[in-house]
Amino acid sequence: MKQQQGGGGGLLGVRFESQRFRLLSIVVGCFLISVTFLLSSRPDAGAFDTRVKDTVIIEERIGGAGAGGTERAEQEEAESGVNAAAAGTDRQPGNAHGRNELGTCVHDVREWKRARIKACAAVRGVDLTLPDRDARTVPVSSGLFSDRAETQKVGGRAMKLQADPATIITTEQTPAIIKQTTPLPPLCDFSDRRADICDFTGDIRLDANASSYIVVVDPAVPGQSHKVRPYQRKGDETCMGRVTEITVRTSSAAPPKCTRTHTVPAVTFSIGGYTGNIFHDFSDVLVPLYNTVHKYGGDVQLVMTNVAPWWLVKYDKLLRTISRYAPIDLAKAAAAGEVHCFPHAIVSLRAHRELIIERDRSVDGLATPDFTRFIRRALSLPRDAPSRVADGTGRKPRLLIISRSRTRILLNLFDVILAAEGAGFDAAVSESDVGDELTRVGTQINSADVLVGVHGAGLTNMMFLPPGATLVQVVPWGGLQWIAHMDYGDPAEAMGLRYIQYEIGVEESSLKNKYPRDHEIFTNPTGMHKKGFGFMRQTLMDGQNITVDLDRFRGVLQEALGNYLAQ
Repeated sequence: MKQQQGGGGGLLGVRFESQRFRLLSIVVGCFLISVTFLLSSRPDAGAFDTRVKDTVIIEERIGGAGAGGTERAEQEEAESGVNAAAAGTDRQPGNAHGRNELGTCVHDVREWKRARIKACAAVRGVDLTLPDRDARTVPVSSGLFSDRAETQKVGGRAMKLQADPATIITTEQTPAIIKQTTPLPPLCDFSDRRADICDFTGDIRLDANASSYIVVVDPAVPGQSHKVRPYQRKGDETCMGRVTEITVRTSSAAPPKCTRTHTVPAVTFSIGGYTGNIFHDFSDVLVPLYNTVHKYGGDVQLVMTNVAPWWLVKYDKLLRTISRYAPIDLAKAAAAGEVHCFPHAIVSLRAHRELIIERDRSVDGLATPDFTRFIRRALSLPRDAPSRVADGTGRKPRLLIISRSRTRILLNLFDVILAAEGAGFDAAVSESDVGDELTRVGTQINSADVLVGVHGAGLTNMMFLPPGATLVQVVPWGGLQWIAHMDYGDPAEAMGLRYIQYEIGVEESSLKNKYPRDHEIFTNPTGMHKKGFGFMRQTLMDGQNITVDLDRFRGVLQEALGNYLAQ
């Protein structure tokens, strides 16, 4: 009897073990089914992915960004639901329908998740359209934060996408908006004595109608806003009052839509101010412009304010050499409602001293001779050096006198010509005017070995002289030696020219016929400078003419000839 009981107990044990084995087989089978489903539905997922997938990010932008991010979140949480469903099935050893219900469970989890995302989006005011779960096309511009590379099928082939954690990329329009999320350095530098300069990079929109540059940034980035007048006479209220003000600011709001997209930097400057005077044309605009844009090798878009059409015509050859693109007139762009988009922009120009580029301050290590060489190449001027005595031509050195017709007139010009010819020069007079074609003037000046002129804008033509030539500046009475040297003496030497400064005496000035000899204008002329530059200009510059002492001036001519012979 005991043996029978023992035998019956053994049979019962065998049946129990057989039932446990079947249940275990069901569990293992369900697990394998769930793993297979995971791998087949998402090839880039690992079987034992331990990353947290509970966070759903909805990008609050209209367009592809929300859809891309939501699809990913939906797919990941649905897969989590699959694992949960599979685990639940495994815990029911007697459930014979576990395998058949697995697909239904996955579908329910996914539909529940889609409904939840849509509800959340509706609460936050986002019009969100979820893509079909089988769609595999992922917009490049989907606004995703990611710290790892991901592979998706784009256009029927695998593509590796990398999102920078420091930016959000969206696609409201072309080009894609790249929002700056890290703090920006200051957009503008106000420390320079000649000009305030703004230099910035990013997603930049030039709203011409508002005369405003907008840098698109993330809301987390501290805002900046500056107003700049892009002309190189900072502190001169009269001059700067003629210059259009430009706003440079950041914005996290929806930016204006681009009407034209550029792949090159923009450099913005004014040709208002004192332009129209050749000295200011070069010192305030052309020299600083060359210093600012040289590094771009012509791949730069010039944006101009206060444009005078005649100015563009006069300096057309120089502007075409500086930039490959037609300049943008900001006023015309504003009238047309244009918005220009750039990757980089500079507002105002990098100016050093008058007509000078200082090598130690230049970003590209440029110096003044680089600019004068640029001028000669742009205008196809033939001479890079003065004539030589032993060149076999028998040609005399050429002396050119710049004639003035309104103020600071050289009253004995004809006598000076005779004195120059007596000293051994081939003397001539230049009577160029502001409206003359630049190449013609440049060719005439470039032919000279010595250039003579009374202090004034006409001496700016020394830009066209060949290196090694001589400039003679006649300085009017009135303690003007310092301004004469600053405006033309220092630049002449920086250009590689030889410089002679002839300072007239009281007897050579027409002021002796206007004031008594004991007047302060003769006894203490520099003391009168305290009355301001307006007084100096009206009285000491525009208020006198000159008759040079020929005996004194012959010494200057001999010095200039000696410079020529020493070549």
